[in-house]
Amino acid sequence: MQRKTATLCLVIFVWWTLNGLATGAEWMTMLDAAGHQVSWSKAMPASVIGAWGWMPLTLGLVWLVRRYPVEHGRIARALAIQAAAVALIVVLRAIYIYGLDGWLHWYDAPPTFSEVLLQSVWNNLFQAWLIIGVAHALLLSERVRERERQTITLQSQLADARLSALASQLNPHFLFNALNSIAELVHRDADAADRMIVGLSALLRSSLEKAGTQVVALQEELRLLGYYLDIEKIRLGDRLHVDWSVAPDTLAALVPPLLLQPLVENSVRHGISRRVTPGRIVISARREMHQLVLEVLDDGGDVGIRTSGNGVGLATTRARLECLYGDAFGLELIQAAQAGTIARLTLPFHALEAAA
Repeated sequence: MQRKTATLCLVIFVWWTLNGLATGAEWMTMLDAAGHQVSWSKAMPASVIGAWGWMPLTLGLVWLVRRYPVEHGRIARALAIQAAAVALIVVLRAIYIYGLDGWLHWYDAPPTFSEVLLQSVWNNLFQAWLIIGVAHALLLSERVRERERQTITLQSQLADARLSALASQLNPHFLFNALNSIAELVHRDADAADRMIVGLSALLRSSLEKAGTQVVALQEELRLLGYYLDIEKIRLGDRLHVDWSVAPDTLAALVPPLLLQPLVENSVRHGISRRVTPGRIVISARREMHQLVLEVLDDGGDVGIRTSGNGVGLATTRARLECLYGDAFGLELIQAAQAGTIARLTLPFHALEAAA
């Protein structure tokens, strides 16, 4: 606030100083009552000091406009106060000029106060109202900028809240699916169920450590995905094989946490689990110019099976990506060349140097 006031005072000082210099230069082109050209020593002090007299008055009008702006519901009151202030300024300017005229000689002959007051009406009435108009324009501009800042802040908070809500929706979804997998093995293979519980505990612990984090390094995301795949390997046994094809220069790329898990889960549920023979999932990551391309390929099921329902995983993933990247991402399910499906994600490539 103090900085803003200091800036305003500086602007007012510079404006009226330049105004005084410009007026003085104009006076120097004129002739006085004796027919002589007005000298610099007479024109400049008179014009600059006359202009400087407006500085406290300008500051007062700006304060008055901020205190009593013309706005809906208070128009009459604000105009009455400002009109009274303008009348006061006309009188104060007359007193100022009349008091200093003996030294600066604005008039060729000593004037009466009534003459100075009448001239002040002509010279200063419009000037005062012009300053009030400019002060209102500045006030409205500040309010617009403040509203824009508030809008940006609210939009950011809304996006964060939506991302948190989506993440809170995704975590229980994954947890319930994992618990269902454990429940399938409890009575059939207690040792395997026990290993799944240990893996789930490690996964949940890592997930909770990243709570509230909107992006993580791909290296961390792959580590969390590994926990999930360990659980599914225990459940499916030899029916699930996983291959990794991750370019080293992508490990530091920033991605939303639990981004790949819904895509891999989709492949497991609709691709591998439906097979009676062993199936394969390939997880790949590569950089293409300024984009990060992530793919999850499986060799079972077709695209129609993946898109026929309203699964929480894929829908939530798409909604999270829209919050983070707007239109600057791609998420598509593609029929593989031979058999199976490819889930392809394309994101802007942003790297965390420390993650490398």
